[in-house]
Amino acid sequence: MRLHQFFMFLLLGFIFNYAFADETQLRKMIQAHFPGSEIESLRKTPYMSLYEVVIGGEIIYTDEKAEYFFVGHIVDTKTRVSLTSERMQELRDARRIAMDTLPLELGIKAVKGNGKRTLVVYSDPHCPYCKKLEAELAKVNDITIYTLLYPILKNSMQTATAIWCSADRLKAWDDFMLRGIAPTGKDCETPLNTLLQSGQKNKVNGTPTLIFADGSVVSGMIPAEEIEKRLNDAGKK
Repeated sequence: MRLHQFFMFLLLGFIFNYAFADETQLRKMIQAHFPGSEIESLRKTPYMSLYEVVIGGEIIYTDEKAEYFFVGHIVDTKTRVSLTSERMQELRDARRIAMDTLPLELGIKAVKGNGKRTLVVYSDPHCPYCKKLEAELAKVNDITIYTLLYPILKNSMQTATAIWCSADRLKAWDDFMLRGIAPTGKDCETPLNTLLQSGQKNKVNGTPTLIFADGSVVSGMIPAEEIEKRLNDAGKK
């Protein structure tokens, strides 16, 4: 009996090591097609012998030899639900950016009420959804907001520079985002390149991107009610 168990243990170990070696080799083959990009995760799916690859925040599928790539949605024909969309939501919900890794000292700081709750926002002055977000944030109280200027759109660098170089950065930001008043700040030394590098390091691919105290991340504009819920949830963790 013991001999049988021993051989079973050896067989399981062989199967595990073989599967691990196959995945390692597959990762190398996929990486060859995406030089300079990080493969964030790789796992075998329960359907069609496909492997799920997360790269650049997006999901693609491939076969066991990386001979073909499939980009699109896998839909369960019984439920009519996109399994790809469900998985993307799982990845978004699991994403975390530690607050202490962010350059908060370079943010435009706004304290409202007791300021006990904290929110960090990567924001572009010419992003229309960022302006909508600012209107929603105006409804939220008892919060400290750090706005990290993230000028990735056309002509945004010039506007972001004028805002940073204003005598009162917070007023200049609010005036531009909420009231459409152009900033009048002159050229000066700015940390904008540092902020861009920070965003790239944290895989911030669009604006606005919100980061809550528990490290949870939301990409895109959300209403004040959702912001309130997430702020409260983050404070409980």
